Amino acid sequence: MTDQLDLLPAERQGRSLTVLDERARGTRFLEVSPRSVLNSSASTRMGFWSINPYVGCEFGCTYCYARDTHRYAVERSGMEPEPLPDWEAFERRILVKTGVDEVLERTLDPARLNGQPLVIGTATDPYQPAERRFQLTRRILQALLRFRGLAIEIISKSPLVVRDIDLLQQLGERHEVTINVSLATLDRRLARRLELKSPVPEARLRGLRRLTAAGIYAGLLMAPILPGITDSRAGMGRLMGAAKEAGARYVVGSALRLGPAARRRFLPVLASEFPELADRYARHYARREGVSPAYQRALSERIQELRRRYGFSPDESWSRKRPRAARPEPDEGGVTAEAQPLLL
Repeated sequence: MTDQLDLLPAERQGRSLTVLDERARGTRFLEVSPRSVLNSSASTRMGFWSINPYVGCEFGCTYCYARDTHRYAVERSGMEPEPLPDWEAFERRILVKTGVDEVLERTLDPARLNGQPLVIGTATDPYQPAERRFQLTRRILQALLRFRGLAIEIISKSPLVVRDIDLLQQLGERHEVTINVSLATLDRRLARRLELKSPVPEARLRGLRRLTAAGIYAGLLMAPILPGITDSRAGMGRLMGAAKEAGARYVVGSALRLGPAARRRFLPVLASEFPELADRYARHYARREGVSPAYQRALSERIQELRRRYGFSPDESWSRKRPRAARPEPDEGGVTAEAQPLLL
């Protein structure tokens, strides 16, 4: 019988990751030891390099497009499967990349970036609650002090970024530093329906004010802009006005993307909170991950109109971060700014 071949291979036993911390609310922080931490522009097909100190995010925004990254990371790590749906594991099983700063310092070659920005926090928020405990983002900033001449950006919803003002000022003497404060609405109740565990809008604006008062180049990232929910001229105008008062140097905006994992989380929330939009969203995003070209044209024109109204330069928002040829321009033959942008 020793020659008998198994019909099926033995089931692979997943390994357990070290639990670094656990919260009463059910969140576990699990240690992973990365061999590489930089995502090249070629691998992501974006015009920048990126680094994310955490995989998963306790903010758990219902529309977050990065939920698939958590599933992929868990599969690659060989971690034992959790008895949680993917969307919940993303919010409750946070992978902490210990040693991320050491790996970055060892592997970062500024020449390979070829002038492209290095963005911290493209998939998950680098100043999410885990950062108070593990301080990986701060260590990344400290590691970057050993280099010169980079274009460094941070994307965050959290006012915790002001903790690192001292480092950001030092980095500003050696690099081109930009902080994108992410906020899609001033309406606190609306924000709670979409991103229950994220900092309230007022806290993010206070953080923006402190950054700009400290001489740090910072502005407003309106993202994601949700069709029919956060894209009204009045709502976006109030948000731009508040950002201007807080000292924002620029405003940029991007419309909602919904990949498969994000759809599984967001569409049920939409059906509950905005049932009048649920069918339209489901039909549209069943065929694509982004908005239609007509919607994007109308949205771009609306943003440009509001930029002019609130005193933001249409070019300043991109001048530090993108080559001029890469800037999106409104389509003069497209939908006019007076028309309500439509998802379909």
